[in-house]
Amino acid sequence: MYRPASACPSDQPLIRIRGARTHNLKNVNLDIPRGKLVVITGLSGSGKSSLAFDTLYAEGQRRYVESLSAYARQFLQLMEKPDVDLIEGLSPAISIEQKATSHNPRSTVGTVTEIHDYLRLLFARVGTPYCPDHNQPLASQTVSQMVDHALALPDDTKLMILAPVIVGKKGENLDLFDELRAQGFVRVRIDGEVHELDAVPKLDKNKKHSIDVVIDRLKVRADLQQRLAESFETALRHADGRAIAVEMDSGKEHWFSAKFACPVCSYSLPELEPRLFSFNNPMGACPKCDGLGQITFFDPKRVVAHPELSLAAGAVKGWDKRNQFYFQLLLNLAEHYGFDINTAWCELPEHIRQVVLYGSGRDEIRFVYLNERGSRFERLHTFEGIIHNLERRYRETDSATVREELAKYQNNSSCPSCEGSRLRREARHVRVGEETLHGINVQSLKNAALFFDTLQLEGAKAQIAEKIIKEIRERLGFLVNVGLDYLSLERSADTLSGGEAQRIRLASQIGSGLTGVMYVLDEPSIGLHQRDNDRLLATLMRLRDLDNSVIVVEHDEDAIRAADFLVDIGPGAGVHGGEVIAAGHPDDIMAEPRSITGQYLSGARRIHTPAERRAPNPEKWLKLEGASGNNLKDVDLLLPVGLLVCVTGVSGSGKSTLINDTLHNIAARELNGASCEPAPYRDIHGLEHFDKVINVDQSPIGRTPRSNPATYTGLFTPIRELFAGVPASRERGYGPGRFSFNVKGGRCEACQGDGVLKVEMHFLPDVYVPCDVCHGKRYNRETLEVHYKGKNITEVLDMTVEVALEFFGAVPSVARKLQTLMDVGLGYIKLGQSATTLSGGEAQRVKLALELSKRDTGRTLYILDEPTTGLHFHDIDLLLSVIQRLTAHGNTVVVIEHNLDVIKTADWIIDLGPEGGAGGGQIIACGTPEQVARKPSSHTGHYLAKVLETQPVT
Repeated sequence: MYRPASACPSDQPLIRIRGARTHNLKNVNLDIPRGKLVVITGLSGSGKSSLAFDTLYAEGQRRYVESLSAYARQFLQLMEKPDVDLIEGLSPAISIEQKATSHNPRSTVGTVTEIHDYLRLLFARVGTPYCPDHNQPLASQTVSQMVDHALALPDDTKLMILAPVIVGKKGENLDLFDELRAQGFVRVRIDGEVHELDAVPKLDKNKKHSIDVVIDRLKVRADLQQRLAESFETALRHADGRAIAVEMDSGKEHWFSAKFACPVCSYSLPELEPRLFSFNNPMGACPKCDGLGQITFFDPKRVVAHPELSLAAGAVKGWDKRNQFYFQLLLNLAEHYGFDINTAWCELPEHIRQVVLYGSGRDEIRFVYLNERGSRFERLHTFEGIIHNLERRYRETDSATVREELAKYQNNSSCPSCEGSRLRREARHVRVGEETLHGINVQSLKNAALFFDTLQLEGAKAQIAEKIIKEIRERLGFLVNVGLDYLSLERSADTLSGGEAQRIRLASQIGSGLTGVMYVLDEPSIGLHQRDNDRLLATLMRLRDLDNSVIVVEHDEDAIRAADFLVDIGPGAGVHGGEVIAAGHPDDIMAEPRSITGQYLSGARRIHTPAERRAPNPEKWLKLEGASGNNLKDVDLLLPVGLLVCVTGVSGSGKSTLINDTLHNIAARELNGASCEPAPYRDIHGLEHFDKVINVDQSPIGRTPRSNPATYTGLFTPIRELFAGVPASRERGYGPGRFSFNVKGGRCEACQGDGVLKVEMHFLPDVYVPCDVCHGKRYNRETLEVHYKGKNITEVLDMTVEVALEFFGAVPSVARKLQTLMDVGLGYIKLGQSATTLSGGEAQRVKLALELSKRDTGRTLYILDEPTTGLHFHDIDLLLSVIQRLTAHGNTVVVIEHNLDVIKTADWIIDLGPEGGAGGGQIIACGTPEQVARKPSSHTGHYLAKVLETQPVT
């Protein structure tokens, strides 16, 4: 048995835990060294998160928060007090989890990391505004500066000094010419041509003209300083602070302005302020899209859902024969324009389709209506068009249901006014070192870091910007070091994966420079390629070297081996876990015979490479051509049918765009009839080999505590039917609905089937107390009197999958589903366990179990995105055996994965790269793992080769 004190030196400052019983922890006693990188590992469900987050972090946070005033506490979210006898040596705790950063569309990588705030300050203090129309810098110049600029030209350059009195305005300007003659001027330049004022051509009053007064003509010489000064002063006086110096031989023009304005059109800006560069402030946001960078519009492709049908047959939902009012409008329209309402939409002429969708313009049409008494009457008016009709209804309705229904026909596109930059026109044309704010935001973080490393400013600007640029450089450097160099600052926070969001928060914490803090991290290596692991570990060590305690829940082998102190929780999952099997240096864990982690680290156990791989059927391939979404560069994907295919590549190389956004969305639309919009592609062949596509992702199986594995997998229905079938139920007339806690009848109405009552404590954490009527059992007394094989419905829901399988072994409809949950390694979860308490990895395996329990056609395309998230080596072995079962029946399984144990067992690999972001988006290798391992250009192949060399086949 593990003894807590032996693993740490006696003089080492410690975090002492005694009697931890949170969730499934079994009276755990543990000493953890402070100021070290501590990795907690073990099987999924063994109690790692219970120890790290629900015990250490919860207590650290609670103690710190309780030191604050009651007023401050009411604004903070407090965690439940852990069930533990004693914890000593705790520091204030910061938790960095895998949760998505924000669902706010205004939140970006730049705003989350605060880099955008520094950029706003930088552009406001040292930015140079430019004229949007003439690309001229807005800078006020003194007469002396204008003279110096002219004298800097080569000697004897023929120069003409002009005063631009009219710029691009209509009119004959006869009064102006008379006035200029009276003032003694001799020549003018009209639309680029010089004329004597006595022989000015007649100007077309309906055309725009530019008129410049010729002030002086001279050859540049050093002794003409006074003459040039007088000429410029005259020009500025007559042209509202503007002047032009034209090189007469080459025609090159030099514009000058004495005001802070464009010398060509007098465009000017007030003083630059940081809020001008904020898309979350009305002063800086694009007025068209309100700073979102996107506009919502009714998409003709969604409105005309079935272009192969005619208007009469339902090409546009709600405008066919079933809706008499709208259909009558279309009949009158068809009569007016002479087209057949029964012709397929795709065969109608383009101009007819435009009229149907966008209206008849000024063309009035005779429409026939029926009044309330059923009599016909006619009216002559224009036709507004289906799209404009939908826009008007969406704008005018107060019904949330109608808006929700109409929103199905909407889509998003880049704002045409700001071109997706989110900023108003004035902010888009301010530059720092030849780059605009939007230009910096769209670059990859790697390129943005390079821009600031090479940025050279001069004089006062360099002094002002020094500290701002230092902060920006540091923050960009931290983001690059945690493997996020492929992201851009404009990337919306709600599109980030859990792993990316976690590493952004990690980079922000390093930037804060705090010391003496306890950081608790949840699998920071998620979504990272092996190549980037070293940089992540170096970042964690840097956090530790700032004298912080870094506690990481992790399954990655590199992280486990790099730990200063390793804690292995086990031996099993759920009720079979909750004990500290071993703690100490990784070498100590390898020496512990009871540690499954130690056995995998030492090589005593391993995930074996298959002795023989299934070969592709030359007749069965799925070919996707010309995928070009996000950073994909016209990719042609060739996918063998019926095999386990692994899609690999460094973070940001385009894996999710190719598989989730393109392949899955096309297949879902064509096979499942879904309405999702795929990323751009040219063509697809081979979908006839599949009957459906299933995306098994890590999104929650339910967002409310009422959802649980029994309800999600469909287990609860046959279980309720069993209870409804027992004699006691039949006598009382109870049906299956009586045993549901979601509807009235059998549930406890005091807590509405929740089993607990929420008591709001304001500046203390909310307290959930067991319902004093049902005592947490969710059902009323009469329902709980019904027993099946000696157990009531609450006792059944409290069973683990493992126990329930034994209990319901004789009921095939229940046992089959329970067995699949066992097969995916979820024997430890309870049937009634709240869906909100399941991790992403557990939720994904519940979904996988549901698919396994369905009748298998052998023609399904399964897509799994990083299914090994949250899985221990032993769990990965179980998962692989389940995936192999799917492919053995002829199904195709496409897995996006970084884990080498999964990659080496694949039948086929498709590797994207070579880098992330703009440097990726190409397929650089495909074939068997052995073939990819031999590709020198593949980062995956480099690491795969090492694994294949050391792994014996079975």
